[in-house]
Amino acid sequence: MNHDTPAGVGPRTRDVVSTHSVFGAPCWVSLTSRDLEATQDFYSALLGWRWRGAKLGEHFRIALAGGVPVAGIAAVASMWQMAVAWTPYFAVPDADVAVARARERGGTAAVGPLSFPPGRAALLADRDGATFGIWQGELVSNWETWRRAAPTFIRLHTRNAFDSAIFYGEILGWASRTQGCCEVEYAGGEVVLRSGGDVVARIDSGAVEAAPDPSVRPHWQIHFTVEDVPGCARSAEKHGGSVLSEDETEAILRDPDGAQFTVTSRTLR
Repeated sequence: MNHDTPAGVGPRTRDVVSTHSVFGAPCWVSLTSRDLEATQDFYSALLGWRWRGAKLGEHFRIALAGGVPVAGIAAVASMWQMAVAWTPYFAVPDADVAVARARERGGTAAVGPLSFPPGRAALLADRDGATFGIWQGELVSNWETWRRAAPTFIRLHTRNAFDSAIFYGEILGWASRTQGCCEVEYAGGEVVLRSGGDVVARIDSGAVEAAPDPSVRPHWQIHFTVEDVPGCARSAEKHGGSVLSEDETEAILRDPDGAQFTVTSRTLR
């Protein structure tokens, strides 16, 4: 579930955006961790985030970048027996309908839908086990600023990109011709998801001609855009994290708690 109700993160703006107008698009990312203070220290040092409290209680925080809410953090992995991981959330007009569609198509519902006024959330897994969340209701304050700033980007690594696109499309209403829905295109062996003309997610399963790789553990990878990828990699190592792979434009990192994420050049989307 979401680690702070995405609406309620800071002062309410005059123009409230809801999932009825942007449904199907990625709208938030959350990290489940074990140690709140250590998590805050690591991401502050790495990405320059500042923090504010969240309505759900003392185990929860909201990360801010330049005053804009970027992500939710919840130190409940041990308490709730949940995996330490970053999770993307998608906007839906009706959480119950989305969960029912996921189950009908072979997905599972781990948590919810649960009410977090002014909305509802659920944590799901697709047919291949990749975890994702859904949110129904008002979006985080300044959501349009968050979207335009593009502080985050998500990519699904899976065994069959086209099959996954059909699964998510049927649940989230992608390419449904409804106003506000996401557009889907196939380019370079990837499925590319656009919202309002902007690329917001990609689904990748490797070379088009290759058979699905049974060793791939399907998962949504969270990308944070940064100015200096090599510098972030060195900072991660310095503050107790690790580097899984690295080049000049992208590095896959692991925080001290074990959560995996990617830092990406601002020019690479």
